[in-house]
Amino acid sequence: MSDHPLTNANGLTEAQFLATYDADAYEHPSVTVDMLIFTVMDLEQNNYRKLPQKSLQLLLIKRGEHPYLGQWALPGGFVAVDESIEDAARRELYSETNIEDLYMEQLFTWGAVHRDPRTRVISCSYMALVDRTTLDVRAGDDAADAAWFDVSYTIEAEHTTTTEQGMETEKRVRIKLQNEQETLSAVVRIVESVQGRVKKLSREIVESEGIAFDHSIMIEYAIERLRGKAEYTDIVFNLMPPLFTLSELQRVYEIILGKELLAAAFRRKMADAVTETDEYTKDAGHRPSKLYRYNPEWSHK
Repeated sequence: MSDHPLTNANGLTEAQFLATYDADAYEHPSVTVDMLIFTVMDLEQNNYRKLPQKSLQLLLIKRGEHPYLGQWALPGGFVAVDESIEDAARRELYSETNIEDLYMEQLFTWGAVHRDPRTRVISCSYMALVDRTTLDVRAGDDAADAAWFDVSYTIEAEHTTTTEQGMETEKRVRIKLQNEQETLSAVVRIVESVQGRVKKLSREIVESEGIAFDHSIMIEYAIERLRGKAEYTDIVFNLMPPLFTLSELQRVYEIILGKELLAAAFRRKMADAVTETDEYTKDAGHRPSKLYRYNPEWSHK
């Protein structure tokens, strides 16, 4: 191996190249983080004899500054030059919602040119599923308010057409976010084209009411990913308390997947994922049900 350092076409070593490198030669886009924090909560009902209904909920913050002043957005903010993207996600989540020490996984990177009216912004989105009862959510300095919204995901139209080179599928999805004070909605158009071995996928906002930036696209994508991960990972158990019934677990899966499941088939599928305990429910008006806990060894099989 030569003792002489490598030089480039201009005869510069790496140290010399870095010493003269102009960091302003290219315009710098800004980088942000956005967090999708999901939970499943019981809905209030008058008949205590019925099992509580549940809903998938998403945490949003009301913007206290332009752009989109007064509209609702995902918690997030700009990444500082001296911090990692993950550190920025944790910092922004705490500053806007008072949530800390939360495990989040990176979901996707969004880079449409005009997605933010302020400047060129690239955003990394993170997703987490949480047991809401363990959180103390409060709006921080950067947000006017923080609130949970029930999430509704409806496919309003879907069709596939054949082209000369392959096929194209278009789907329109309505996202509805609602709580006791406000109702937000958006329609996202998803187009997937296949030409030979080449696949292209695009998303665009067709309608939007009350949801800031392109966050309705992020929400639609997160729900799709969440449904996929529920089928083959243990992610759903992040929503469950330490002890739960199989009926409660099944209902959470149904809420996320958006469909009813056969009880017998579901219990067979979950047989290795849970561990039976000697404890039972003590709810008034209900027959006692056996309680289970998550089996952490299941995810490693």
